Amino acid sequence: MTNTVLLNNVDHADLKVSTARGEALGDGVNQAVVVPTEFLELQREFPILVKKDQAGAWQAIALLGFDSGENLFLEGNRWTSRYMPAVMERGPFTIGMDRQADAAGGDPMINIDLDHPAVGNETGAPLFLKHGGNSPYLERIAGILRRLHAGLQIRKSFFDAMERLDLIEPVNIEGEFSEGMSFKIPGFSAISIDRLNELDADALHQLNRSGHLYAAHMMVASLNNIGRLIEMKARKVAAQSGGSSA
Repeated sequence: MTNTVLLNNVDHADLKVSTARGEALGDGVNQAVVVPTEFLELQREFPILVKKDQAGAWQAIALLGFDSGENLFLEGNRWTSRYMPAVMERGPFTIGMDRQADAAGGDPMINIDLDHPAVGNETGAPLFLKHGGNSPYLERIAGILRRLHAGLQIRKSFFDAMERLDLIEPVNIEGEFSEGMSFKIPGFSAISIDRLNELDADALHQLNRSGHLYAAHMMVASLNNIGRLIEMKARKVAAQSGGSSA
């Protein structure tokens, strides 16, 4: 259950949010939904795959681990990656938009889940300054939420273009971490580099003008990180068994 309310500097003047990370704070997951506006940063760290949500819409997924609840980029209370998916870094905050602001083209507002384990009044980063302005921490969160909001705005058009040009293909993610220990993750698709390279000039021009061509190439480049993820898992398995990984 959540207790999500619109954030304001009157009711929440003394509210603080812990900036710690860890499984208890929601970081113990092996997948994160991501958006096109962060593909550049993501592709340096994580494989970006594709699958449909429960409503049947395509969404991009950053793969963080192989087992349920396994985040190979989480060591205790810190992330080892240089970039954290925005949906993870936002913590207890979400994007809100009232109908009047939405109709007028206004900025999205910030909601907060008061029941989130990171939220409290005693410790953590303050959300507001003494005289009511946003704290540096809240300004950073606002930037993360703006990036998420912008990405959500273009996600459908991006995947509509990928599907129209038949660039989405199923992928088999399977192999071995070590002798006798294999893995298989079904249900994912990816952007096909072969089909992307076969597009004619007109299709490439349209993708480039829309900004979708760059995002597609970022997704393709990210697939090299599957090998890195396997190596990280192999080291973890070796460490747990008391051995060493080559």
